[in-house]
Amino acid sequence: MAFPPSFLEELRSRLTLSSVVGRRVKLARAGREYKACCPFHNEKSPSFYVNDDKNFFHCFGCGAHGDVIGFTMKIDNLGFLEAVEKLAGEAGLEVPRLSPQARQEAERAKTLAGAVEAACVWFQTKLRQPEGRAALGYLHGRGLTDETIERFRLGFAPEGRSHLQAALKAQGFETKLLLEAGLIGQPDDGRDPFDFFRNRVIFPITDRRGRVIAFGGRVMDDSKPKYLNSRDTPLFHKRENLYALDKARVAVGERKAQAIVAEGYMDVIALHQAGFAGAVAPLGTALTEGQIQALWKIHSEPVVCLDGDAAGQRAALKAADVALPLLKPGYALRFATLPAGEDPDSLVKRDGPGAMQGVLSQSRSLADIVWSSETDGRAFDSPDRRAALEGRLREHIQRIVDPTVRRAYESEWVFTRLRALGRPVFVPRARTGTGRPWTPKAGTGPVMGTFRSAGDVGLLRVRQEQVLLATAIGHPNLLMAESEALAHADLTDRRLELVRQALVDCAHAAAADETPLDMRGLIAHLSRVGLAEEADLLTKPTLYEHGAFADPTASDEAARVGFGHLLTLLSRRRMEDELRESQQALAREASAENLARVEGQAAHLRAQVAELAPEDEG
Repeated sequence: MAFPPSFLEELRSRLTLSSVVGRRVKLARAGREYKACCPFHNEKSPSFYVNDDKNFFHCFGCGAHGDVIGFTMKIDNLGFLEAVEKLAGEAGLEVPRLSPQARQEAERAKTLAGAVEAACVWFQTKLRQPEGRAALGYLHGRGLTDETIERFRLGFAPEGRSHLQAALKAQGFETKLLLEAGLIGQPDDGRDPFDFFRNRVIFPITDRRGRVIAFGGRVMDDSKPKYLNSRDTPLFHKRENLYALDKARVAVGERKAQAIVAEGYMDVIALHQAGFAGAVAPLGTALTEGQIQALWKIHSEPVVCLDGDAAGQRAALKAADVALPLLKPGYALRFATLPAGEDPDSLVKRDGPGAMQGVLSQSRSLADIVWSSETDGRAFDSPDRRAALEGRLREHIQRIVDPTVRRAYESEWVFTRLRALGRPVFVPRARTGTGRPWTPKAGTGPVMGTFRSAGDVGLLRVRQEQVLLATAIGHPNLLMAESEALAHADLTDRRLELVRQALVDCAHAAAADETPLDMRGLIAHLSRVGLAEEADLLTKPTLYEHGAFADPTASDEAARVGFGHLLTLLSRRRMEDELRESQQALAREASAENLARVEGQAAHLRAQVAELAPEDEG
C-alpha cells in the first residue's frame, strides 16, 4: 500500500528512533549515537548503532540497516503496512486509507521528484559551462567558496525559453509533468511553454530530508523582480517549507547548533559558511505557522534574526504575532536585532563571525518584543493610559491557547511589568564635560506637526495602504516595475497584506513569462485566491477620491508619482515609530550613543519631511 510521503515523514518525525529501539534493546550512549548488541544476530561486543539525528540504525556485524519502520518490521516480523499501523498508533496518528486515485498521486509525486532532481543536476552542470561563467563569478564575488557552492548545489539557468524543457524531454519527462513540477510555464494564450527560470543563479530548495522539491532564482543585475520562487506544486508548499532546513536539522542535532531564521538565500548560505549551520529562511513569505512548527521540531527556541532595517524588524513583529497562539511550555521564539542597514551576509563579511555571535547573544524573548511594540514611545502617566495598555495586552494574552503559557504571560505583563509602570522611576541625567546636566537639543523630538492629519490616524494609514494597492491594480505596468518596492512596503492591515502578496506573485509570474499584466487579469486572480471582496473595494470609484492617481484613467506619470509618494509616507510613518522607540531608550539611559541615534533619526526624518508639502497628507 502506498502512503502519502507527508504522512510517513510525519510518522518518522514524531517517533524518536532510540525510544522505539530502546524498548527492545538496552542502549548505551556513544557520543552522538547509541550502541548495543545487535538484536538480529548473536554477538558479545556491541556493533549495533542508533542515530536519532539521521534517523537510522546500522549493525556493522550483520549489516542490518533501516529507519524506525524498518526496525519495527524486522524486530516484530511485520509487513510494511502492519509496521506503519503499529507505529502510527504509538504516535497518535490516523493511518490514511488511500483510494486508487491517492495511490496514483503518490506515484506521481515520485515522478515529479525525479523531474525536479534532473533539473537540479542540469542547472549545476550549466553553472560550470561557458554560459555559466558570469553566474559563477557572481557567486565567487559574493564570497562563496566552491565547496559551499557544491554543498548547496547552486546552479545557473541560461537565457532562452526552452533549453531546460528540451533537456528534460530528452530524458523522457513529458511536458505535462514539467508543468506540474513548476519547471516550465504555459501562457494563457496558447503559446508554447517556456522555462520558468532564465538567466538566473539557481538556489535549489530541499525538504527536511534533503530532497530537491523546488527552486529560487536570482538575477545578477538590477533587473526586476530580483528573486523568483517556484510556484506551489504537489511537492512544494512555500508556506510549509524552509530553505536549508535539512542542513540545519542535522547541525542542530549533531553539533547542537543554534537554529537561526534569516531573511534570504544568501544570508543563510553566508551564515552556514561562517559556521552558523543552523540557519534557515522562509521562502518569499513572512514566517508562517507551519514554518514555526517545523522549526520547533529541531529546536525549542529558534532565534529570528532578520535584517537591521525597519522592514526586517516589522517582519520580526509579524513572526511574534503568528507564534503567540502556538506557544507551549518549553517552545518559543527569540529575536535578535542586527545593526541598522546590515543583514547577516554583510555583517559576517565585514566584521566576521564574532560580530554575528554578539548579535545572537543579545537576543530578546518574544514577551519582550511584544511588550516593546505596545509600550515604546508612549507615556503611561495616568490610570486611563495604563488601562488602555492592559486592554491591549489582554487581547494578546487571550490569543495564547496553552493555559500554562497564558497564565505565565499574564503574570509577566499584567502583574509585573504593567504595575511597575505606575511607580515613579528615577532616570539619572547624563552630564556633559562641563559638569552641567545634559538636556536634549531643540529639534531632537519627533517631527509630527508638518503634515495635516484628518480623523483617526490608524484609519488614515489603512486608507493610504488601500490607495497604494488600488494604484498597483489600476496601473499594471507600474506594478511590474515596482513589484519589489511594493513587496517591502509596510502594511498594517492583514487582508491588504494578502492582496499585496497576490499582486507581487502575479508580477513575478508575468516577468517569468515575459508577458504584460492587465487590470482584468489581476482582479480575476484576486478572486481566484479568495480576495474578491478586497478586489471590489480596491476598484471602487469612491476610493479614487482619496488618490486620483490610482484611477485607471490617470496618466502613467501621475500614477508613478502618487505611488512613490505613498511609499514615502508609509516609510515616514515607520521612521516616526523608530524615532519614538529611540527616544524611549534615551529616557531610560541618557547615553551619548542613544543621543546620537535620536539626533540622527530626527535629522533623517526632518530631511524627508522637507521633501513633502504640508497638503500632501490631507
